[in-house]
Amino acid sequence: MTAVSYEPVIGLEVHAQLLTRTKLFCACLTSAGAPPNTHVCAVCLGLPGALPVPNGGAIEMAIKAGLALGCDVRGASVFARKNYFYPDLAKGYQISQYDLPINAGGSLEIDADGARIRIGVTRIHLEEDAAKNLHGVGEESLVDFNRAGVPLIEIVSEPDLRSAGQAEAYLRKLREILMFLGVNDGNLEEGSFRCDANVSIRPVGTVPFGTRVELKNINSFRFVRKAIEHEIGRQEGVLAAGGTLTQETRTWSESSDKTLPMRSKEDAHDYRYFADPDLPVLAVREQQVADLAQAMPELPEARRHRWQANLGLTPYDAGVLTGHPAFADYFESAVRSVVERWGPERAREAGKKVANVIQAEILRYATTNGLAASLPVPADHVGELVMLIDNGTLSSKMAKDVLGQMVKTGKHPQSIVESTGLLQLTDASAIDTEVKRVLEKHPEAVEKYRSGKANIIGFLVGQVMLATGGKAKPETVQQALREALGPPQ
Repeated sequence: MTAVSYEPVIGLEVHAQLLTRTKLFCACLTSAGAPPNTHVCAVCLGLPGALPVPNGGAIEMAIKAGLALGCDVRGASVFARKNYFYPDLAKGYQISQYDLPINAGGSLEIDADGARIRIGVTRIHLEEDAAKNLHGVGEESLVDFNRAGVPLIEIVSEPDLRSAGQAEAYLRKLREILMFLGVNDGNLEEGSFRCDANVSIRPVGTVPFGTRVELKNINSFRFVRKAIEHEIGRQEGVLAAGGTLTQETRTWSESSDKTLPMRSKEDAHDYRYFADPDLPVLAVREQQVADLAQAMPELPEARRHRWQANLGLTPYDAGVLTGHPAFADYFESAVRSVVERWGPERAREAGKKVANVIQAEILRYATTNGLAASLPVPADHVGELVMLIDNGTLSSKMAKDVLGQMVKTGKHPQSIVESTGLLQLTDASAIDTEVKRVLEKHPEAVEKYRSGKANIIGFLVGQVMLATGGKAKPETVQQALREALGPPQ
């Protein structure tokens, strides 16, 4: 009997917390870390008679996300009550959107499995978050309502993903877009960007979907990939053994490295959605959408392409520098400070040199926390350092020493050079003198060079650099050595 080959079918549901100061339907703060049940009011506690008022900032952020993914932004959408009982839902329902979401359609293109793949987006809708259940507090389970009512967008993909690698690539790209838009901080560990995955398999070449399993509570890209890979293998194993798959919800267990059942899941939930009678139809004006579209920031993929085309960056360099919105802005600012001095005709040279300094020296000092980032020195100081290297004032080694002083003192590189005497040795006669001394001290290296072992010149350059305290320009030293030694035999 021929073994059946299966194809995975994967769809993702991403909940992204919007970076508003206040909650979706009340004025309580969204900031994390406050003592339990201190950012609450009658609205987010679901007390009788309290009326929700939509947060205009959250609505605009949802529109921006829709525009970035090519969605149709609806002129009229409806908030609905999603009815279910759970301790973290004080009202007995969640305010969400159902059949008339604010954004519909759209897509996201990813690079995965050696190809460019278009993943459809079904919808992006607004909803409020639930509270947080705290288990094991003594012998009790408690509820913290600080999170209740925090604004979310739910981004639902089409079931277009066909591997765990594609799912990871989709999530990474979606996260960076939301971060560059400034609508989400991308923090998986704290749950402000979280994902549920719907996974099924079907025989290759068939159209109907298989039995779907939902994977919940996955809090890292690595775990998303591992959970999906394990679930695909588990489903194939069940079918290969002649078993039947059950529609259910499962979670990823890091300790056992496998998915575990949480609960069975029926084909249809009876959430009894209906339009929230306390909230009117959400009307979005065309002009508002046009204004938001006009003010959209440049997204990371577009920045990478522009930098590669205009500044000569490699795809790797451009990828590193768009690793965080603050890094990208910092790089742009540093390049701008150099180009203002050198002129646009040297923009590619400026881009490459600034990129090298930032990647090699600056980013190792950098720290990030959500959208916030701490970089060790101002961007224009980096530009100044690059110019000092370029004009021969500093060698690369000396530039590292100067940068260390910049980090410690906050001073401009030029002032550090002037106050410490860290100037590159450019006097040709002084360099020639040191070259002569090194050649006299290492006659065996001279003999090896002249006998054809040209690589030995690297050793001699190092000896001259050591003798000059690293102040000589390596290229100048090498040229002086070649002139002194003559051509190898």
